[in-house]
Amino acid sequence: MRWNLPRRWACLILGGALLMPYMMTGVLTSGLLQGQSANFLLPLQLGVFVAVLPVVAVTGLFLPVRALEVSAAQGLLGARVETPPRQAGRSWQERWRTAAWYTLHLGVGGLVSGCTLAGVPFTVFTFAVPFVGGPERMLGIAVEPGWAALRWPLIGLAVLGAVVLFAAGAGALLARLAPVLLGPTPGERLAAAERRARTLAERNRLARELHDSVGHALSVVTLQAAAAGRVLDRDPETARTALAAIEQSARAALDDLDHVLGVLREGDPPSDAGPPQATLADLGDLAAASGAEVRREVGDLTGVPAVVSREAYRIVQEALTNALRHGQGPVRLAVAVQDDDLRLEITNETGTQPGTRSDAPTNRPDARNNRPSAGPGDRVGGRGMTGMRERVRLLRGDLEAGPVADGWRVSVRLPLRSVP
Repeated sequence: MRWNLPRRWACLILGGALLMPYMMTGVLTSGLLQGQSANFLLPLQLGVFVAVLPVVAVTGLFLPVRALEVSAAQGLLGARVETPPRQAGRSWQERWRTAAWYTLHLGVGGLVSGCTLAGVPFTVFTFAVPFVGGPERMLGIAVEPGWAALRWPLIGLAVLGAVVLFAAGAGALLARLAPVLLGPTPGERLAAAERRARTLAERNRLARELHDSVGHALSVVTLQAAAAGRVLDRDPETARTALAAIEQSARAALDDLDHVLGVLREGDPPSDAGPPQATLADLGDLAAASGAEVRREVGDLTGVPAVVSREAYRIVQEALTNALRHGQGPVRLAVAVQDDDLRLEITNETGTQPGTRSDAPTNRPDARNNRPSAGPGDRVGGRGMTGMRERVRLLRGDLEAGPVADGWRVSVRLPLRSVP
């Protein structure tokens, strides 16, 4: 309290200073209405003071004083006022709160300023009374110099103490009310919460997009690099094809990574953040970039909604990655619309590893159960399958994924229309 009192007193004096133009205008208007000259030397008139408070409230409704008052409350009052979020426009709820605080600050500050301007000189004068060489009158009472006047300094100290207590109480009151009147309104808190939710959703979306893109690229790079190393001397053409697939996948992953990191460094990602969204129309490029032998069976997809098409592309990308890692042989990709559903099926047939020759390093079947053994970087227990399930669940679809008798299979059903 002792440490805050001088600063809180300064905040109250600031309120009195902001009130002075209103008071002087009120004194001038009162003098003109009464046909008398205005007395600007004594602006503290209770009638004028009460009359100008509604004018202060009205100006608080329209003047942009909230930021100034928040800074004063935080820096001078020591109040913990949560900084209001930026809004495109001012709501009436915020206007009324700001007007109430502005009126309270200037009104209480004007009273404290008036008491300070009157009380301090009065106290100083009471200490000089015993030494004045002649009779004086104070508050209508004749004061004789000498020992009889020694009681006046005590009165002056009491008045000064009352002013200090008044300033301390007024400062504490304003510090208590500042977070209520100057803090975010319920509407602003709700809007901020919605923005945070949207930002979190966008960040999660960017994380999924980056995981799918980079994870797929790394899977392709790992498999094709192994294949190129094994056949480099015996089949340079196959090695060059594998290296081209590595270059294309790595370049695309780096572009996505640079874009996403740039967006995250700038702060909150906008709703359209992230690299251009691939759709089912880009399945051909996806299959070519994988370097694998992909047998596509794609039906008419013109009626697939954009959001379903984007999410389905990512599901196919992740399924293709798992097929490359866990299956054997060429990959069969079937995409078609049946009734009101989009059907996706990605399977591996028996044979050599996709995109490699029979002598390239692969995840060979385990002789004990005739199932492909997962190699380094197995994504079954990682976030790849989790990401696919999240996408399918958000679109209210069904997912079946895992090894089957003849390889690896992913089957997905996505409704084309929202079902309650």
